[in-house]
Amino acid sequence: MEQRTKIGYLVGGGLKENFRVRLILSPQEVQEGAFVIIQSGEWNYYGIVTDIQLGATDPRFADEQMEGRFPSHISKALHGQTLYANLEVLPNLMLEVGPELGTPAYKDWQGKIAAGLKDPPRILPVKNIPPHHAQVFLANEGDIAEIFGSPDEKGNFIIGYTREQGHPVCIDMEKFVQRSSGVFGATGTGKSFLTRLVLAGLMHYNKASVFVLDMHNEYGFDDVASDTKKAVTGLKTKFKSKVRIVGLGGGSTIRGQVPDFNLEISTGDISTSDIETLMQELNLRETTPTTLNALYGSFGKDWFTRFKAMNRLEVTVEDDKGKAKKVPHPESVAAWANENGVNVMAAEALFEKLGRLFDKPYIVEKPAADSVREIIQSLENGQHVVLSFGNHDQDLDYLLVSNLLTRKIRKAWEHKTNAFRTHGKEEPRQLIIVVEEAHKLLNREMAAQTTFATIARELRKYYVTLLIVDQRPSQIYDEVMSQLGTRISGWLGDEDDIHAVLSGLASRDALRGMIARLQQREEVLIAGWGVPMPIPVRSRRYDEQFWKELFAGKEKRSREQDMKDLGF
Repeated sequence: MEQRTKIGYLVGGGLKENFRVRLILSPQEVQEGAFVIIQSGEWNYYGIVTDIQLGATDPRFADEQMEGRFPSHISKALHGQTLYANLEVLPNLMLEVGPELGTPAYKDWQGKIAAGLKDPPRILPVKNIPPHHAQVFLANEGDIAEIFGSPDEKGNFIIGYTREQGHPVCIDMEKFVQRSSGVFGATGTGKSFLTRLVLAGLMHYNKASVFVLDMHNEYGFDDVASDTKKAVTGLKTKFKSKVRIVGLGGGSTIRGQVPDFNLEISTGDISTSDIETLMQELNLRETTPTTLNALYGSFGKDWFTRFKAMNRLEVTVEDDKGKAKKVPHPESVAAWANENGVNVMAAEALFEKLGRLFDKPYIVEKPAADSVREIIQSLENGQHVVLSFGNHDQDLDYLLVSNLLTRKIRKAWEHKTNAFRTHGKEEPRQLIIVVEEAHKLLNREMAAQTTFATIARELRKYYVTLLIVDQRPSQIYDEVMSQLGTRISGWLGDEDDIHAVLSGLASRDALRGMIARLQQREEVLIAGWGVPMPIPVRSRRYDEQFWKELFAGKEKRSREQDMKDLGF
């Protein structure tokens, strides 16, 4: 096994603050975010470097350069003793390792474990502290595997590599799917590539069915990166039989390619609650819910079709004195409103606003096929579905279709869950719904009205979780953010966005600056449910090498490849 590199010794700190480590190497040899192990007797402590500080026992030697005043050997000694560097280490976990291997005490310790007289060693939160001068090392590959899992274990997916030595860091996909999660990063930091990586891992290990609301047509078919102009492999290319591409609207194509089938939405499937989620987008009035309730009361599920068929015409009639006057057309909005005690102006305003939906070609009275049911059946059967919006990429399309489909999918999974728990039917398959531009559906104003917020709050109650992808996490409702399990974040420059990503994490204060100092498009911070402790990593590249490793069943990179990627 690779030898650990000793970097220093413990000189202070405690459970309510970071450990302080006196560095015995040049401060340039250790990076913020380095994964370190502190050895002390029968315990190992694991943590990450959150800060590197220069110090001096005598400020005079720090303020003035010594190289010209003292011989080189004295200057060197002063740099190692009078002038020094300290590390701030955030302690996260501890593991009992027992007495020294090969000693009678170790044999006795193992015997007690075997006899059930002592609990076997397991990873624990830090509950005590090592003594002064405990030795501190950079963690080796075995230490990383001890905490984050070995790449050789099925279901462990390499998300990236440690910065200094390129050791693989895994996410436990089994745990990842149990709670909603998020991928974040400012525009241009590679969120889509990160999301593709995660989705490829989920599909390869078959841990869940995935439903992608692909607003910008990025995930299904092959694409060309907008910045580098390089080819980007679509998920359909690598998972031909597992992935089904759905186009929005009859006869639609995606990047000139024909989808597996097309989605048409029946007018009878549009509920009044779907319209209420569009209050902001359509600039609807406060009176809209009252009008919608009246429409549903008049026509039931056919309300949208019947409302669309109305007009705003007037007809001329003679009154009882033979005088001509104009009155609402019998099939007009005004005539319906008068008959049902609804404010005419409110009804006509709603009719005008809904004109944007009446004209949508993918909303039809009688779809050629029950494509909504086909989507649900595909997901139930273990396939993955990518809904590409094609040319229908306005916020209005995204909000309406995403909420409507998710509402129906959740209802289907709720039904299957109740049948499983009550009648012993087949257990539902875990489902992950991928939501891009998540703030549009999960902001404070929208969250209470959409199905997505309900899913986030329910955790795994009905076997459905979310993977939200966004560049402005601060605009997502804080209650939703607090429910996220695993967070994968690239660089963020806005303090509010950083605060939102770290909300609910015990170590958020120590990690705040780390996100702001990540290298764009190259590094991510992983924290939360899917990993035992937070850690920044050099993110894995979405390239042909990735696919070779994934399908070879050998996720582990060679040392040569690691060093090449590090620039050596």
